[in-house]
Amino acid sequence: MYLPYPKPIKHSTMDLPDDLPELVKAGVISEDTAAAIASYYNNKKEPSTNKLFVVFGILGAILVGLGIILIIAHNWDDLSRSLKTVFAFLPLLIGQLLCAFAFLKKPGNVAWRESSSVFLFFAVGASIGLVSQIYNIPGNLSTYLLTWMLLTLPLIYVMQSPMTSLLCLVGITYYACETSYWGYPTSDSYPYWGMLVAILPFYYQMFRKNPFSNFVRFHNWLVPLSLITVLGTLSNVLEEFMFIAYLSLFGLFYLLGTGTWMPQGSSKNGYTILGSLGTIILLLFLSFNEFWEHLFKKEIQLTEILASQEFILILLLSCAASLLLYQRIQQKGIRNLSLFSLVFLVFIPIFVIGTMATIAVVLVNVLIFLLGVFTIREGSQHHHLGLLNYGLLIITALIVCRFFDTDLSFVARGLLFVGVGAGFFFANYWTIQKRKEK
Repeated sequence: MYLPYPKPIKHSTMDLPDDLPELVKAGVISEDTAAAIASYYNNKKEPSTNKLFVVFGILGAILVGLGIILIIAHNWDDLSRSLKTVFAFLPLLIGQLLCAFAFLKKPGNVAWRESSSVFLFFAVGASIGLVSQIYNIPGNLSTYLLTWMLLTLPLIYVMQSPMTSLLCLVGITYYACETSYWGYPTSDSYPYWGMLVAILPFYYQMFRKNPFSNFVRFHNWLVPLSLITVLGTLSNVLEEFMFIAYLSLFGLFYLLGTGTWMPQGSSKNGYTILGSLGTIILLLFLSFNEFWEHLFKKEIQLTEILASQEFILILLLSCAASLLLYQRIQQKGIRNLSLFSLVFLVFIPIFVIGTMATIAVVLVNVLIFLLGVFTIREGSQHHHLGLLNYGLLIITALIVCRFFDTDLSFVARGLLFVGVGAGFFFANYWTIQKRKEK
């Protein structure tokens, strides 16, 4: 006899989160389900905002600011110094008033908060530049960027503005590059690390609140990109050792990106993609013999290594990545780990061998080949075309690199590429057929 599903008693759904402990205790739902329901209702309670309105609000603030600057710039030479000073501080005053209005009158409105914060961010930069020009204050681009970023950093926390956080990340990265890469004379970029540490708590706060938001997604790409760009500024004496530091950093990114706490997906998680791509690109560069011949011929004292800035950096990054790796092994077991998670550890003994013998180049080529094979295997097991083709691209890139430094005939090289192309076709065809069968 068919029994209809009992109709639930009508009551306010907003009371459901309060009943979750009782439902878990009664065995109606599991603890994981209860946590998911609680997270859903917490996000639902937040005021919904039109995303397009936020975007257009930010763009509008930028365009208004640029328009004001252009209007003033057109008549700049005809103005007196006192009037120039007034116009220099006017955007700053307007930006502060807008932020005060958004903070006091529109605390829950994301569009108002973000647009006013962005306007004030650029107003600070414009005011600094104009005052410096009016009164001929000496300085360089590095000092200008440092002053601008230091003045706008508190705005991130006062206004709770993710967009300002992203702009500050771009600004401090530009500052570090200008200071240590492009400027002359170059200097240390230590202020960058202090400012980055100041931004990270806000990033963590956003991630804990809603790891799937668009602002968090942008941070998941921009933070690792900034670290990759600036890490090279810490190179001092032993530049060759920075390869170990970078591979440890890429291993750390990959382990962070593949953690259960991180949103998965190609666009949501920059850590996994940048970690794996960075590892492959760096290993492909090291697959040529020239680097290892230079390293083999260079005399390096152990005391020099231990006292170097590069060694301390390697120690910190390797230990951090190793701790994450240990945690991952405890959770999944070593058999379920990707080879990308282990590359940074495998490369350390290869590098040590490279200081004594050029056989390290062979080991690097073998490591790249294994990364490609294991990626293809993982893609075929999960019927994932992206992983499958990524593994095939790794093998292809390795073959292309060997194309330029081997004595193979053009016929042999041509046949090799034909074989790789056929492999691409048949591997994708087989995977598509398997997905259809499922």
